[in-house]
This record gives sequence, structure tokens and C-alpha cells, in this order.
Amino acid sequence: MDFLQHTFMQRALIEAVLVGGICAVIGVYVVLNGLSFIGAGISHSTFAGVGIGLLLGIEPVMTALIFAVLVALSIGAVSEKSRLRHDTAVGIFFAATMALGVLLIGLMRDRYVDVLGYLFGNILALTSADLWMSSIMALITGGAVFALYKEFLALSFDAEVAAVMGLPVRRLHYLLLVLIAVTVVLSVKSVGVVLVSALIVTPAAAAWQLTVSFRRMMLLSLLFGVTSSVAGLLLSWYVDIPSGAGIVLTATLVFFLAWGFSPRRRGAGRNTAASSLSR
Repeated sequence: MDFLQHTFMQRALIEAVLVGGICAVIGVYVVLNGLSFIGAGISHSTFAGVGIGLLLGIEPVMTALIFAVLVALSIGAVSEKSRLRHDTAVGIFFAATMALGVLLIGLMRDRYVDVLGYLFGNILALTSADLWMSSIMALITGGAVFALYKEFLALSFDAEVAAVMGLPVRRLHYLLLVLIAVTVVLSVKSVGVVLVSALIVTPAAAAWQLTVSFRRMMLLSLLFGVTSSVAGLLLSWYVDIPSGAGIVLTATLVFFLAWGFSPRRRGAGRNTAASSLSR
């Protein structure tokens, strides 16, 4: 427990719990709504948002947040208006925003930019201000999910039935995209642009292997997300490996353990994801 004597490790542990928890909760909706590729697209778009902030001398997290939200809404609008599949729209924005980020970083030849820190994260380098920012974003995201739990549940089961029930399906879908964007930006400094989508999807996918209950899937995903983040952080401390990689690889190990014991894999569950879940 010697690591608790260091202030940067205390901050990192709090951040690991925040990031692991929020990513796991949002990840349940991402997995059930088939939005995994959107999570990857939004996470890579934050690289351009970071580049804008660095170029203009503005806090990169703020510009990344604004840019990621705009990209999330744009993906939704392009998919809706042009009747393109989500993965096609994401593919367009994925490449374009990543290229924009590379261009903007390339323009700053006269100053040092920690590109690897943004690409792969460094939870050990967080400041108190970073932790406060993460706490506020986690509170907003968690509060929205708690307040709209039943509405998002209906959306995840069947959007057409949710519309018949009188729910504002379109607005809920766009709100979910915004919450994914906020979650991605919340996690960028911890696990980086490249790895954050894995932290969103993997704990929820592991939970889906073990239960047919939506509520239990949410709780298991939360448990896997927080445990993987803290265990991965401690692994990086003791083995001296990059913390972002340690967190994501631990989450991946949890997924394969869940897959190994999954009733679905053994044929007990034959239905599709959302339709097989019960409350």
C-alpha cells in the first residue's frame, strides 16, 4: 500500500474509479444500441479538439469536449438526413477528424506537444484541476443516466416501441450521443484517444456474457469497469508499464474470463442482445 503515500497515485485511483464507472455505465447503452463504432469515432475526433485547443492556447479538454459533442451530433444528423448507416457516417468523421488533428499538431512545429500523452493517456500525470473537471463531467453524465434510466432502457430494447409509448426517441438518441462524447473526453487524459473506446465497450460486453437481466448487466458492467481500472492502474505501478495499456488489457482479460464462463457461449442464451434482456 506504499503507493497511497504519493499524491499522484491518490489522484489516479480516484480518476480510475470515476472513469471506470462512467465508461461502464454508458457502455451498457453503447453495446445494446449497437453504437460501439460510434464510440471509437467520437474518441478519435477528440484528437482534433485537443489540437484546436493547443493551437489557440485554450484548455485542450474544453475544446475537445465542444468538438466531440459537435462531431457526435453531426454523426447522428448525417446518418438521419442522408439515410447513411451509422458505421458509414462514423467512418467519414473518424478519418477526417483524425487527419485534422494531425494537421493541427503538425502546424505547431515551434513548440513541444505531448502527442503520445493524448493518444494513449497518462493517468499518473493528472492535476487537481483535471480531477475536478473529471468529477464534474462524471456527475453530469451519471446524473443524466440516473434521471432518464427508464427512457434509455426503453430505447435500448426497441426504439419503435419506445416511440409508440410516446417517448421522444430522436431526442433521447441525440442525448445518448452527447453523453458518449462527454464520457470519451472525461477519459482521454486517463487512457487516451486510441484506447478509450475499449474501456467503454469491454466491461459492458463482459457483463452481457453473464446475464439476461438489464439491471444485473448494468451492475456487473460497473463492477468490471471500476475493478479493471483500479487493477490496471496498480498493475502499471508494480510492473512499470503504461497505465492506459494496463487498464485496457485488464478489462480485456475480464472480458475473456466472462466469455469463458458465459451461458450464452454454451448455448443457454440464443436471443439477440436487447431482445433477450429483461429488467
